Amino acid sequence: MKMKPTPLISAIPLVVLFILLALSVIVFGDNAMSGASQVSLLFGTAVCTGLSMILYHQPWQELEDSIKKTIGDTSVSIVILILIGMIGGAWMISGVVPTLIYYGIQIMSPRFFLVCTCVICAIVSVMTGSSWTTIATIGVALIGIGNALGLSPALTAGAIISGSYFGDKVSPLSDTTTLAASAAGTDLFTHIKYMMVTTVPSMLITLVVFLVLGFFHGHDGEVNISAYTQGLDRSFHISLWTLLVPLFTAFLIARKVPALITLFLSSLAAGVCALVLQQDVLMKVVGEDVPTATNLFKALFITFSTSTSINTGLPALNSLVSTGGMAGMLNTIWLILCAMCFGGVMVASGMLFSLTGVLLRFVRNTFALVSSTVFTGFLLNLVTSDQYISIILSASMYKDAYRERGYESRLLSRSSEDGATVTSVLIPWSTCGMVQSSVLGVATLTYLPYCFFNIISPFMSCFIALIGYKIFRKKDA
Repeated sequence: MKMKPTPLISAIPLVVLFILLALSVIVFGDNAMSGASQVSLLFGTAVCTGLSMILYHQPWQELEDSIKKTIGDTSVSIVILILIGMIGGAWMISGVVPTLIYYGIQIMSPRFFLVCTCVICAIVSVMTGSSWTTIATIGVALIGIGNALGLSPALTAGAIISGSYFGDKVSPLSDTTTLAASAAGTDLFTHIKYMMVTTVPSMLITLVVFLVLGFFHGHDGEVNISAYTQGLDRSFHISLWTLLVPLFTAFLIARKVPALITLFLSSLAAGVCALVLQQDVLMKVVGEDVPTATNLFKALFITFSTSTSINTGLPALNSLVSTGGMAGMLNTIWLILCAMCFGGVMVASGMLFSLTGVLLRFVRNTFALVSSTVFTGFLLNLVTSDQYISIILSASMYKDAYRERGYESRLLSRSSEDGATVTSVLIPWSTCGMVQSSVLGVATLTYLPYCFFNIISPFMSCFIALIGYKIFRKKDA
């Protein structure tokens, strides 16, 4: 019989990983994600592999197969990430984002900007069912508006992420919502309705916090916005016609076109918009004066694929309108692949289940059971770096415990999502954390303290369980 790893041995790869990641941040600072963190994850993978093969005689092939499967499961996410880089460059150079910033900084009040940002992202995310799409489109424009208003990028990013993950958590179009319900064996709309018990209070508290912060930090936004509007007007053809691109994107979303197709078609639409309205900008991208067919083709493909920068005459605005294209996502993809290697061997070796099994030993009541489920979702995000894997594993691991104690499956599905979905974006090496930090240009640990919804939700889930509000056993229901 194959020996199971002990919790003490299972903790060693995690401890090694955390130490190396901490050292990477201390030594390399903001550049830790450009190589040091990836090496740290591979060292953690090596430690886990070595322990499994030496102490427990696990065949290498089992570990390798798990790595292949884990990376395969994230392949679609990686392609989406590449397209997010493409759409980021296209929406900027086509004038879509500059136009939104141009009008946004004149309309939105700095004092109410944070709470409005959170609400806007929540609405868009509910309609799209995707936090990634919301942040990559309207989120990019809002981070630009916040910068132009003089607000902290970390605060703005926190508001964007809080709103986006609210929608991702409750939208019937969301893949994580559907996955959590199906993994726990719960009807989708029963799951969504039950999640409102923890999600709505968390969001209301979040909005109050952002409203208060807006009044404290709003005076920081009392800047001369004319410099920004003049710089944008000087560098881009500001036109409401550019907004046809986001309207077209919204139409695709409303028609429930798959995310990959939506992002690609939206990028193409933005490319057409750039060819029609922003030929001067495209010539700046290639450093040419005459907009010949060759130059336009070259500029468009540079916009899609690599970094671009436009000299607006205002340094702060230059950084705002610069983009990375698809190439700007390569560090993130590299990090995802290394994280998936670590998660794959931790699952295949049984070390992950050994660690989470410790939590089940302390389950004595509803509060302990829900808290363990929520914490396990967070722990799985730390280890596997992927919210989908975390949702599936946490639901699978606790399904018997909930059933034996007579709880309805909707409590498990809600607890799994409260623990896994919203916390994934708070972990620097998780797919969500890496993607959002790359898209918004704000480091994960920098925006983390301001993602109030994502921080409050897990604690709200535990609090509701503690007071026993709407916690039913099957016989009670």
